Amino acid sequence: MADSKVRVLIINDRHSLVWFAERVLQKEGFEVLTAFDGLRERKKAREEKPDLIILDIIMPGLNGLQILELVRRESNIPVIILTERSEVDLVKKALSLGADGYVIKPFATDDLLSRIHAKLTRAELKVT
Repeated sequence: MADSKVRVLIINDRHSLVWFAERVLQKEGFEVLTAFDGLRERKKAREEKPDLIILDIIMPGLNGLQILELVRRESNIPVIILTERSEVDLVKKALSLGADGYVIKPFATDDLLSRIHAKLTRAELKVT
């Protein structure tokens, strides 16, 4: 992917969080795609083919765990959960369904960025 930007899809129903995360990721050199509910996500993920997904758990339509299950049936796109929910059982469930990371809101941007970069490095993708 040396000639193109790494594409990150943010799926979250909180517009202010999406706006903030989008600005942070764009400053880091990512191409950012957004979806605000689980029903639109599936179509967007198929059409846009992101390199990484940042996913909330609590959303209208399909919830984040349902989306994660659908994504895992079709691909190995790295998925990082970004949510306010911190219950141990929920974290375990997300990881058992194939989440590649779990970040709890409120979050430090450096924490989220380090997890993204670590996952992309393991997937051999570089931000240009």
